[in-house]
Amino acid sequence: MRGHQEAPMGDPAAADDAMTGRIGQVVMLLHAGDREEARNRFTALWAELGEQGDPLHRCTVAHYLADTQDDPEDELSWDLRALRAADTVAAERAGDERRAGQVRGFYPSLHLNLAAAYARVGEDRLARSHLGLARKACGDLAQDAYGDGVRAAVGRLELRLTGSGQLP
Repeated sequence: MRGHQEAPMGDPAAADDAMTGRIGQVVMLLHAGDREEARNRFTALWAELGEQGDPLHRCTVAHYLADTQDDPEDELSWDLRALRAADTVAAERAGDERRAGQVRGFYPSLHLNLAAAYARVGEDRLARSHLGLARKACGDLAQDAYGDGVRAAVGRLELRLTGSGQLP
């Protein structure tokens, strides 16, 4: 792909940083509102990573790729891929606190997105289940703007799904 530099051969940390930077560039594109181009670039990154690529990168790409989908079933499929990749990171990197911590902070958002996707496809029981998992995982979030935003989004979805703001 044009516009990026290859990491030196044999330097996994540099390769990790390069991919992380490329993913970040596409996230900025998505946040700027160009969903179609972001979808195209995330799809290319996913193909490059492959099913056996770094699970944290796969988690991140799938998580954001879900946000670019027009069809709720496609969005759900990508959200499920993101969760499977996060579970792989958690299992493989249990001894690497930095990587394990990165993925732990993703679980509230992953489950929140799954809850919303399941609600959109009419799977209310699964939506409520994942919303409960999102609420529980919020304990791993920092008391910062990101954490506050995820907690607020969980509360909004609880109100929408239950009308009470608290899961039954």
